[in-house]
Amino acid sequence: MLKIGIIGVGSISSFHIQAIQESAKARLVAFCDINLDRLQTKGSQYGVNQLYTDYNELLANDQIDAVVICTWNDSHVNIATAALKAGKHVFVEKPLSRRITADAIELGKLAESTDKVASVGMVRRYADNARVLKQWIDSGKMGDIYYGKASLMRRLGHPGGWFGQQAISGGGPMVDLGVHLLDIVWYLMGKPKPTTVSANTASYLGDRGHIGYLSYYQAADQLDQPSNVEDFANALIRFENGASFYLETSYTMHTPKDDLLIQMAGSNGGAILEPSLQLVTEENGVILNAEPQIDFPSFHNHAYKRELDGFIDACVEGKPNETPIADGLTVLSILDSIYQSAREKREITL
Repeated sequence: MLKIGIIGVGSISSFHIQAIQESAKARLVAFCDINLDRLQTKGSQYGVNQLYTDYNELLANDQIDAVVICTWNDSHVNIATAALKAGKHVFVEKPLSRRITADAIELGKLAESTDKVASVGMVRRYADNARVLKQWIDSGKMGDIYYGKASLMRRLGHPGGWFGQQAISGGGPMVDLGVHLLDIVWYLMGKPKPTTVSANTASYLGDRGHIGYLSYYQAADQLDQPSNVEDFANALIRFENGASFYLETSYTMHTPKDDLLIQMAGSNGGAILEPSLQLVTEENGVILNAEPQIDFPSFHNHAYKRELDGFIDACVEGKPNETPIADGLTVLSILDSIYQSAREKREITL
């Protein structure tokens, strides 16, 4: 039985806590959070009595085999590194870090050298629609994938709190939302080597807290500081194999409604992953649009359970680690280059 501790028990941790509680191969034994009230509330809610406000104390507990890190972005690398050095299996939420730093690169090297599982949270890989499309691609039905396009636009969706503080989060919608789109398209393309990035960001609207009559997700911890991250970002990413990928995302924008689109094109066929899985091919001189008959043709939160089940199986049974730290570093290097390109107003070579 894998004994797991959660470090950071804010909003996203709830998905992981539920997955662990439903697992027959793992047990939730400890929580850690710097917010004592929240820590005690979550401990009482889930029947966890080993509670820590210092993650180093949790890591010193030899009875804990693995940790799930759900803290603010700026702490991911330090905690993950300390956990691996303490002999724990590690699952760390996305993004791996705020930026590509020497510490992040060292974490990658440590993850490669240890016998412990080290995973980064790229949950869209585990959704039914992505699994079906991956099988379609792997069978050769799409041929060579040469283009991807992804857009996640919120008209009013700035979470506020630490999400709006660049020193903590590393950026706004691109690092928070765009990371998921970037990873899933890059993954489905076969993880080609990125070569260049050209990007833009815009910061005009802030958190738009004056807007009324519309509800939206807000961070568990709201701060007094005004947001200093971008409202909007877009990027064109080129790969060594000649493929390209256009990505755009916003926290808030003057647009009629929220929109999500993930689309890919190959030499033999195409696909739309979101808002609902569709496959495009041709037979006998006729274009065919097909809708796979599956329970969840768009992303569903059950993917969080599958994600943690995969991590647990990798730890307990030695099954392949589907989201290794190395993948998180590649995605992070692209994100880093997106922000660099926007700051310097030029194309960046990775």
